[in-house]
Amino acid sequence: MASTKFKCPYCGKEFTRERTLQVHMCEPKRRHLQKDEKWVINAFMVYQRFYQIHQNNSKEKTYTDFCDSAYYNAFVKFGRFMMHINPLYPEKYIDYVILSKIKLDHWARDDLYESYLIDTLKVEPVEAALQRSIATMMDWAVEQNAQWSDYFRLANTNRAVQHIQQGKISPWLLLGCNAGKRMLKSLNDEQLQMTERFINPSFWLSKLKSYPADHMLVQDTAKEAKIV
Repeated sequence: MASTKFKCPYCGKEFTRERTLQVHMCEPKRRHLQKDEKWVINAFMVYQRFYQIHQNNSKEKTYTDFCDSAYYNAFVKFGRFMMHINPLYPEKYIDYVILSKIKLDHWARDDLYESYLIDTLKVEPVEAALQRSIATMMDWAVEQNAQWSDYFRLANTNRAVQHIQQGKISPWLLLGCNAGKRMLKSLNDEQLQMTERFINPSFWLSKLKSYPADHMLVQDTAKEAKIV
């Protein structure tokens, strides 16, 4: 009489004892069990978008397709990277990377995200830039038990540099109001060097001149909020 076999539905391996099957962990099973992890959700979304762009007539890829993909680990690596950097406009960033013609294995790079961020800061609407900047200042105020309008006067300059590098405080506000410009003047040489490529003074001063209505909105917002 043949003994009962217990077969793994993911890899097909057979076991003589059910308990052995239950504790068995193969790579296909691990991938399926990780389906609801944040970085895997990110990775699957990017995987689907990749095939939407490059094979726009094909049917949408399933999670099983993703698990079976030879590129699963590379997409998951990028999914973790996205979780770490929390990118500005995630959908736009995903498209930027997919269309960059850079190999998938090299997507999870700080310099690639930095290039995207700098480009995006230059073209985003002033309203969105102001909303994000003010939200960042408000979060700082809650942490510090301060008024958010005092951010440029009281924020630790190292923290401010970090916010600038992350795109959380926009050049629209930094260079578009007096309080922002005063804070920039208070930075030391090293801090100025760290922020220069993000705020690119020559570009932004030209942009402020070219878009007087947007510059006026920044100044009015600062004045109304009593940003000092």
